[in-house]
Amino acid sequence: MPATEMDTATAGAAAAAAAGGSDKREYVRQIFSEIAPRYDLLNHVLSMNVDKAWRKRAIEALRIPRAPRGSYLDLCAGTLDIAGQMSKLKEFGGFVVAADFAEPMLRAGEGKLSAGKGSPVAADALQLPARDGGFAGAIVAFGIRNVANLDAALKETFRVLAPAGRFVILEFSLPRAPVLRTLYQGYFNYVLPFFGRMISGHRTAYTYLPRSVANFPVEEDLAAKMRAAGFSGVTWTSLTFGIAAIHVGERAA
Repeated sequence: MPATEMDTATAGAAAAAAAGGSDKREYVRQIFSEIAPRYDLLNHVLSMNVDKAWRKRAIEALRIPRAPRGSYLDLCAGTLDIAGQMSKLKEFGGFVVAADFAEPMLRAGEGKLSAGKGSPVAADALQLPARDGGFAGAIVAFGIRNVANLDAALKETFRVLAPAGRFVILEFSLPRAPVLRTLYQGYFNYVLPFFGRMISGHRTAYTYLPRSVANFPVEEDLAAKMRAAGFSGVTWTSLTFGIAAIHVGERAA
């Protein structure tokens, strides 16, 4: 297949997956497995390290001191950045299960977890190998938009949360201010894919990223979906001029 035809085909696959096509699950698993070795580098470089501050705020929103010895779920855990940070908190005396269905991502994060305080688990967000009400809290950072069925993933997370357990979602969003939105979309749609492709060597992973954000529910709609899944007290906070947002919901006691 000529290069131009190949590029068109791969771009089409990225667009279909971002829009929630029937092949999204396998497409997402494949691309994240392929970019796993350079995923951390690309995250930090392309976000200019702002992602580290976002993750810290998301972990704080989980309020671990309320149940410092509980079991926690890091959903769509990727390379274990969140799980690793949680396991190293001074007040954390519990255990964090880092679940992701792309095993190469989990392997790329090997060594980030404090000994005895966490474990990676190859598992799909839509079918978690956990009992009802088993986790004191759950968190997902930049992964919930990649699940094949958002509503089902929210309900599955609600199922495994204990009463009074918190669920924190950190995800990209689109700025509301027109000028900033235009500038951001220019970076997201052209600059980021170019450098992402150059550094990772992957044709479509960083084409899929901005399209997946564009197809993800806006903050109010995600909050509504969380409530529909059973979460109460749902709130959300914009970060860095609306580039990202943190949503928080609880399973009623």
